[in-house]
Amino acid sequence: MAISSDMICFALYSSTQAIQKVYRPLLDELGLTYPQYLVLTVLWDADGPTTVGALGDTLYLESNTLTPLLQRMERARLIERRRSETDERRVEIRLTDAGSVMQEKASKIPECIKTSTGLSDRKLTELTNEVRALAKTLRRASKSDSETRG
Repeated sequence: MAISSDMICFALYSSTQAIQKVYRPLLDELGLTYPQYLVLTVLWDADGPTTVGALGDTLYLESNTLTPLLQRMERARLIERRRSETDERRVEIRLTDAGSVMQEKASKIPECIKTSTGLSDRKLTELTNEVRALAKTLRRASKSDSETRG
């Protein structure tokens, strides 16, 4: 059975696969995986430590997926995980010096990805905003559907 060319799920899936292939050699140079790069990107944008929960919310990852990823990053000395001093139930994630230095090493990646798309800045921004809006709508619909069933 052929996959219909008008299925949005296939278009998004194949686009995700294609963009990760563009990322792969850039991240291989740094010794990072794509999920590690995403975690670092969130931490580079943060003003100080970030909780595991906030990181999971930002990346839409469950803790059972995020925890082993963070453990590997901690072993690689890119991040530190510590219990919050004000609430021991919360685990805070901090960049190490090596994690901070990685930001400069990775600074060329966004421009390389943008160039690889072949899109103008305006078109890329429009597409990004449309995909974000779609994701938000689908999350809302998914939540609504699960509440109706549950």
